[in-house]
Amino acid sequence: MIQEIDFAVLDWIQNNLRCGFLDFLMPKITMIGEKGILYVVLCLIMVCFKRCRKAGITILGGMTAGLLIVNMLIKNAVARMRPFQINAAIELLVKAPNEYSFPSGHAVHGFIFATVLMCYDKRLGIPALIVAVLVSFSRLYLYVHFPTDVLAGAAIGVIIGLCSVFVANRIVKWYQNRKAA
Repeated sequence: MIQEIDFAVLDWIQNNLRCGFLDFLMPKITMIGEKGILYVVLCLIMVCFKRCRKAGITILGGMTAGLLIVNMLIKNAVARMRPFQINAAIELLVKAPNEYSFPSGHAVHGFIFATVLMCYDKRLGIPALIVAVLVSFSRLYLYVHFPTDVLAGAAIGVIIGLCSVFVANRIVKWYQNRKAA
């Protein structure tokens, strides 16, 4: 039943939103989340500036946790086929991904990035959240993920992001207490 709902949403997107402009734009938007490379580069830049160093390190920690938990554990344990593998009638606009579908790694990493930024600086977090939503939607538009893949990825990303902030704050507090002693 869930897969029927997933396909109903994907097919609605294909039948009602698909157009030349979005066919051009969505592959570019999805590249923002490709392998988390842009997020990592932004974090490395953030680490260079004292004002946002803690956020950059926290995001890098969260992204590492996301990679281990999602890409190495959950995806392989669930082993869900991608929508285009089930419905071969769809012409892909991007190269076919070779990993399993559930959950969406693009959503996980985008929401880790956005969640941590929201915790440290909402002025940066809100645009990051908008980007995470756009990248996640692009995965549906491109027919490479089911809606439940993206929703689960977003939820996991938020949880990992919040846990990363919690751990980072505990480490800083421990370090400050140790330094004061």
